[in-house]
Amino acid sequence: MSPLAGAELVRTPVQLYRYLLRCCKLLPSAAMQKHYQHAIRQSYNSHVDEEDPERIQMIIQRAISDADWILNKYTNKK
Repeated sequence: MSPLAGAELVRTPVQLYRYLLRCCKLLPSAAMQKHYQHAIRQSYNSHVDEEDPERIQMIIQRAISDADWILNKYTNKK
């Protein structure tokens, strides 16, 4: 299960970036949101020159599963 509806529609790095920033809004505290927003920006900037379509799809799948794990980690603590 993905954190937000529409994860299966993410096909490009920009769509992934926007999707992950929306996921950040579901985190419980503002400090966590800022931390993960910064991490998402840094990761996007480090992979912006990636050209291999297979590698891009691997990164997208991994990022969505990581977002799912992080959101489950913090929402299950309640």
